[in-house]
This record gives sequence, structure tokens and C-alpha cells, in this order.
Amino acid sequence: MLKEELNSAHDAFAPADIRGLNPLQMAYVGDTVHDLYVRSMLLSRGMAVGKMHRQAVRMVSAGAQARMLERIEPELTQEEADIARRGRNSQAKHAAPRHADPADYAHATALEALWGYLYLSGQTQRLDELMKLALTRTEDVWQKQT
Repeated sequence: MLKEELNSAHDAFAPADIRGLNPLQMAYVGDTVHDLYVRSMLLSRGMAVGKMHRQAVRMVSAGAQARMLERIEPELTQEEADIARRGRNSQAKHAAPRHADPADYAHATALEALWGYLYLSGQTQRLDELMKLALTRTEDVWQKQT
């Protein structure tokens, strides 16, 4: 069974199954997808590991992710906007971390749910497009913190 599950993680669900997932489940996967994109981008810049880590922490913060969602929202399809809305409105069984603004945390969850949805539904080209757009449109936010 594990071999079939690992065959292709994003092919594990049919599109109808994915829309039926709890938005927090999509965000669970989307958090990792976001982190992978950020770390891959930083690696391509030839930075030292310590500097990459500090920069990645800034880029995966709730505040940075909230800004990313704000800056790509006009580009989202209706379906993508619905996924993000469901993610934003989902109620985690835990509070936002002490250092995170609750509104930013909700928007970060929305972005992660969108990334998870696009990844799990095999829409990797659209994921690439939106991720690059989000990173480009928010570079001013996370570069100010360096």
C-alpha cells in the first residue's frame, strides 16, 4: 500500500476528493509546498545556509504569507478564491502563535490551503505561476527585513 501512496503524492486524490478535504488538511500540505518553493529559490541564489535559513523564516511567516495572498488575489480564479476563502475561514483547534497577528494567520492558512489544493489536484503549472507571482510581488516585504 505504501508503494502506491508514494508513487505520486499529488495523484493520490481525484479532484472531487480534494475539494472535499478540510481546508486545514490542504493547508497542512500547502505549508510544506510553500516552504519547498522558498528554500529552492533561496538555494538558487547561492546563499550561505545560515543566511538562507534566516531569510526563509521571514518568507514563511504568517505576515509574509498574508501579503502574498493579498497581492495575488486579483489573479485567482473563482475556484481558487473559494479554496482560499475556505482556508481563511477554517477554525484550527489552536490559536495563532503568540508572535502572529490572528488576521495574518488566517490569511496565511488561506494561502497554504490554496497551495495544497493546487499541488494535490496536480495543477503544478498553475501552482508555479501563482507562486512566482506571489514571491515577486512581495519581495519588497521580506527584503526590508534583511
